[in-house]
Amino acid sequence: MPSGLIALLDDVSVIARAAAASLDDVGAAAAKAGTKAAGVVIDDAAVTPSYVTDFTPDRELPVIARIARGSLINKLVILLPVALLLSAFLPWAITPLLMAGGLFLCFEGAEKVMEKLGGAKHGETLEDGPEDVASFEQQRVSGAVRTDFILSAEIMAIALSEVAERTIFQQAMALALVGIVITVLVYGAVGLIVKMDDIGLHLVRKEGAARQALGRLLLRAMPVLMTLLASVGTVAMLWVGGQIILHGSEVLGFAPPSAFAHGVQHMVEHAASPLGGPLVGVLGWITYAAISAVVGLILGGIVAVIVHLVAAARGGH
Repeated sequence: MPSGLIALLDDVSVIARAAAASLDDVGAAAAKAGTKAAGVVIDDAAVTPSYVTDFTPDRELPVIARIARGSLINKLVILLPVALLLSAFLPWAITPLLMAGGLFLCFEGAEKVMEKLGGAKHGETLEDGPEDVASFEQQRVSGAVRTDFILSAEIMAIALSEVAERTIFQQAMALALVGIVITVLVYGAVGLIVKMDDIGLHLVRKEGAARQALGRLLLRAMPVLMTLLASVGTVAMLWVGGQIILHGSEVLGFAPPSAFAHGVQHMVEHAASPLGGPLVGVLGWITYAAISAVVGLILGGIVAVIVHLVAAARGGH
């Protein structure tokens, strides 16, 4: 065999081994990054079902599919290249941008709290009999994709922080892998949740006492679960938005709010230390999340009042 061909095959072999090792590194980095972002993923899964509750059963899955497609575009087409560019050229801008997104989440959560406390509803529901159902669906999908954009930005930022020391290729591959896997998991879970009643009805019509009992259980649990998820989704917006603001303010040099929240968290963990085990960490996490939610509610409420005053002054909604 000609020596040139042998040398070429050797080069190909070396490149192949290097690529395989690189992909292994990407997989490990993506797994670590995905674990770090798990909290935001849970928030994403809790928030999304609230955008589907007003639709007829035949439109639920198509709407979820549209939101999932928008989520992939958010992560892979917009956020991934932006994250790589910011990481390479403007790393200082990442925190302020995340804080702006966190403030938007606080605003959304505060709006929902105001509605539940008797404030005016913002936007139509199918119960209101919208004149244009297609337009209503588009507005609801657009709202879900906007909220997803903020949560996706936080997910990608967390993932990026875990692979910041990798090569640009490994960063891109890890972020893409995290984005795809998380989107499939979140919206697959959301699809199962919103179709739980249909699954239950299907089981009730099947033969067998066990299947019918499970079906009845799902049918009874569905309204309770959707109500719970709507509440969790609102709280999730507030605590994630509040956490982003607290962490961002600390990174930018204003540490007192974050220090106070962590101080209370440590006090609770110390008081609960006799209990031992994972309960200590859970109580500490709940404490920090609760403080973050209060911060989010205050900041979001301020923004909501300003937005409403400006809208009223301009004669709009």
